[in-house]
This record gives sequence, structure tokens and C-alpha cells, in this order.
Amino acid sequence: MGKIVAIDLFSGAGGTTSGLKKSGIDVQVAVEIDSVAVKTYKLNNPEVYVIDKDIKLVSGDEIKEHLKVDTDDKLMLVACPPCQGFSTIGTNDENDERNQLVFQFLRLIKELTPDFLLMENVAGMTRVKNHNIFNKFLSSISNDYNINYDVLNTADYGVPQSRKRLVLHGIRKEILDNTNLTLDLPSKTHSNIPELNLLPWINADIIMDLPPIECGEEYIGEGIYNHVANKLSNVNIERIIHIRNNGGSRASLPESLELDCHKNRSGHSDVYGILDINKPSITITGGCMSYSKGRFGHPTQNRALSAREAARLQSFDDDYIFVGNRGQLAKQIGNAVPVKLAQASGDYFMTVFRELNE
Repeated sequence: MGKIVAIDLFSGAGGTTSGLKKSGIDVQVAVEIDSVAVKTYKLNNPEVYVIDKDIKLVSGDEIKEHLKVDTDDKLMLVACPPCQGFSTIGTNDENDERNQLVFQFLRLIKELTPDFLLMENVAGMTRVKNHNIFNKFLSSISNDYNINYDVLNTADYGVPQSRKRLVLHGIRKEILDNTNLTLDLPSKTHSNIPELNLLPWINADIIMDLPPIECGEEYIGEGIYNHVANKLSNVNIERIIHIRNNGGSRASLPESLELDCHKNRSGHSDVYGILDINKPSITITGGCMSYSKGRFGHPTQNRALSAREAARLQSFDDDYIFVGNRGQLAKQIGNAVPVKLAQASGDYFMTVFRELNE
């Protein structure tokens, strides 16, 4: 019957690969420039060949050297180009080199002619400021591929996190030409609307069974990895206690505990906040282990989230082990594609693959 063989570009620590593997997709090659993320990726995905260099230096031919694709297999090219330039706090500059990396994906589409395409990115990629880049990318592949994309909420796919992401699916036109198949995006599995009869959203309380730790401490115990929290200053411990006892937002701070930079300013209201465990978490970012970077205060303990807690909120399995210092852990986890979102796309393509082979 064959299989889907995937190439994971900009693979990071392996969130996309992990989700696709859960769907039954055979990920054979990954490309990643960050040496620490590569160590994490290889530790958890030893069967995948990793090309650890700048994607601009990677050719389709080099990737093909490490692929084993049979005639009844389908080739899938996956990309989550670094997206900070597109994000709401990014520059939104179409000359930003990080924004241009989507065209490295385009180049490798032309060189590898995959059957299936999957791209995941920040929702801001489709915003008016960025539509020149995105439209140029779309128009460059529209002759060869049917494309469907939309901004999805990860909570609708079983991720315990409310995070808006652009998801794009593509299938070569010649594959769909003689079928009754239509190109769709993954079907929602979860919802906060009971009438839809889907599973309920998974809330952030999913982290609450992990052993308690102090700020600056790492839990060392059987089967629990990366449960380590950053240190907090005494004044930030005072802040977190006050905020937790007074509604969960820094707006409650008395003047004596307010930061000078926050006085008379209303922006970034989530910073120094406490995670609400009665709903999916806020977006997990590269600052997810820093109390000052978002609503990352632990619900009951006087510290920010641990790396393991953040990884759970990104829907990584507990046995997925991250390598690096605390800053590197947070960056890898925050930059990852939520595993269950990737799995939802993987499940969709596997359904298409089976239907094509009936």
C-alpha cells in the first residue's frame, strides 16, 4: 500500500515530527540550523536523518540522498519557517530575512515536487501588512497545487492552549484531478461549544499533577524530565503572591510593587499574570519560563512555569526530553509546533492517502 514519507524543514526540537509520527507518517529527513534544537531532535527521533545547517545551503538533491521513497509512497514536504517577523510583536517587515525564509520552502517545493504540502505559521502571516509575501508564495505554487489554508485555534485539536496558527494544506493537482476528493483542513476534535458534540477543550489544569518545586529548583525523579523552574527575585515572589490573591493580573498590584515601566501604561497586561487553570493556557512562547514575559505564573506555587509544564501545554508527551540550559529549553518549547496540531494535519493526510489507495 505504501506510506507517506515526510521531510520536516525548520524542524526545531521536533513538535511537527512528533505529531506526524503519531499519525503514522514516516518522517525521514529534517533540516534545522539551531545546534541545541538538533540535539533535542536527534535524542527523541534517532531514526530521522538531520541536516544541521542553514536551509539556504541545503539543496533538494542533498535531501533526496537520505530519502527512501518507493513508487507507491507519497512525498510530503513540511515547513514551519521561523515566523517572528510575522508575529504581532515582530517587525512585519517584508524585507525581514526571517520572513523571506518562506521562499526557501518554495525553492525546495520546486526542487523536490512533493505530493503533499503542510505549512504551519503564526496567524499574522496572512495580515494585510504581510499579504505581499504570503500571496507571492501562494501564486508561485498555485499552478501545481490545490491549496487550502486558514487560521485555526490549537485548543480545537486537543492542545491545552489557546493559540491561533495558520495551517496550510496542499496536494498536487494531478493527484486530485481524477478523484472526488476535496482538499480540507483538519477536522476539529474539541470545542468550548457543547452543542457541537465534540470533546471539551483541555484546560491548563493538565499541569497540576506534577510534583511541586520551588523557583530555581529542578525535580529529579523517575520518569519526569525537564521539570525545572527559573529563579525569582524576592520582590517578584511578593508580586506573584499578591497577584494570585487578587485576581491573577498585575493590575491589582499596589504602587509599591508596580514596575516603573508599567506605571500609566496599559499594554502587555498579561505579563506578571497567573495562569488560569480553568481554561486552555495562553499562547506558550519562548518566554514561557519567565514570570515577566507573560501570564506564566504558576497557579499555586511561587514561580513561573517549568519547562515540563510548558511542554505539556504544547502537547508534548512527558517522555519527550529537551536538551539545553533553561533559556534554551524555553525557546525550543515555545517555538515548537504544538504536537497535537501537527497530528491533526497528519491524520488528515493519512485519510487522503488511504482514500487514494482504495
